[in-house]
Amino acid sequence: MLDPAVRALSPVAGALIGSEERRRLLQGDWLGHAIHPLLTDLPLGLWTSASVLDLVGGKDSRPAARRLVGLGVLSAAPTAITGWAEWGSIPRRPEQRVGVVHAVGNAAAVVGYAASWQARRRGEHGRGRNLALGAAIVAAAAGYLGAHLNEVREVASEHPAFE
Repeated sequence: MLDPAVRALSPVAGALIGSEERRRLLQGDWLGHAIHPLLTDLPLGLWTSASVLDLVGGKDSRPAARRLVGLGVLSAAPTAITGWAEWGSIPRRPEQRVGVVHAVGNAAAVVGYAASWQARRRGEHGRGRNLALGAAIVAAAAGYLGAHLNEVREVASEHPAFE
């Protein structure tokens, strides 16, 4: 069922990685550590902070929550790019399938947060809060799959120094 998506996305990921230099940059070789897991902390942290403000910050915190949601959406782009660079190097089809579901879930979360930002911008804070909370649930499920790939399936870039 997911094999057509894997086949369609493989050339896209291959083009993203492109050259050895680009692959090394996007996978974090220069850092000695996969960069994608580090970047996930940025959108997730921004969105979590917005939810905390939504739940306990009161009306005065609404502009800050809106900005945090928007910054999280913007920071999702480099996070996704590095994720696709990681996915492009996965050698096994079962893990590629899990990676596709992980990416689709994250894309759905980003769409939910973008809708939350738009609702907040129109002054519909309650709707924006609810959209963000729903997107948080989707992001958590997608994040679970990402952690599963890393920890259980042992899929991640590895710096040669650690081999």
